[in-house]
Amino acid sequence: MDRLQSMRVFAKVVEQGSFARAGGALEMSNAVVTRHVADLEQHLGTRLLNRTTRRLSLTETGQHYLDRVRQILSDIDDADALAGAAVKCPQGTLRIYSHLGVGQARLAPLLPRFAALQPNIVLDLTLSDRAVDLVEDGFDVGFFTGLQKIDNSMIARRLATSNVILCASPGYVARRGLPQTAQELSRHDCLNYAYEQLRHSWPVHCGDSEERVPITSKLISNDTEVLRQAAIAGMGIMMRSSYTLKDDLAEGRLVRVLEGHCSGKLGIFMVYPSRRFLSAKVRAFTDFVAAQFPDPEADPWLEEL
Repeated sequence: MDRLQSMRVFAKVVEQGSFARAGGALEMSNAVVTRHVADLEQHLGTRLLNRTTRRLSLTETGQHYLDRVRQILSDIDDADALAGAAVKCPQGTLRIYSHLGVGQARLAPLLPRFAALQPNIVLDLTLSDRAVDLVEDGFDVGFFTGLQKIDNSMIARRLATSNVILCASPGYVARRGLPQTAQELSRHDCLNYAYEQLRHSWPVHCGDSEERVPITSKLISNDTEVLRQAAIAGMGIMMRSSYTLKDDLAEGRLVRVLEGHCSGKLGIFMVYPSRRFLSAKVRAFTDFVAAQFPDPEADPWLEEL
């Protein structure tokens, strides 16, 4: 029998959990499915599956073999897609993961424009701060910040750089004044994200110089929206990435503190699996998004203010 077909049948048996269900999915008889797996085991000279009347389970060798078979089958499917990609129109469902803040602040406004250009693509967007495995979780494209771990087997395309800046409400500034130097932050109330390394001091950069300034935390939270609401209410000075602040700064709810200084820079990355051939839908989307960010070292959120 065809070895490649036998690999597909073996993988389907494991996926379905039985020979009969695999046969139904592949439109094969139970006998043909059994023969494919038996021929594969005979060729390899080892058992791949433990069979009982109630269940199937992989042998240790079977598990290792399945991992390789899945990769081989995926590569073959990718090669088939490559051959037909030139004549395919972008279509189907595009599953997108994005870091919550990046998705809300920058990606969401782009989606209607892309949808107008590609009416045959359905956009399925998941926003979350949790760690994800793009391949395992079935995403086509992901958007990450530099604070998130990105698997080195992925292609990570830097789109932009977000400055981490200081800001406060106009009411707070009217009441307490604007600090003129980094050292003056020590006399102000600070709204702090729950990172231990930020609890007692903040890094402040100006040009090539950097210093850590002792601060007093008025509020500590692991939720950035809580800190944002507190800053708008005039509770203190907040440190936050520019991509989350554009609307608040543009509409005057917040103003910059120590303009010309920042507390760090954060890369914004578009990520996709490197071993997979980019389908027409993924290529269309990644090209569209990349065109919106012409300079990966620039901070578009501050430039647009």
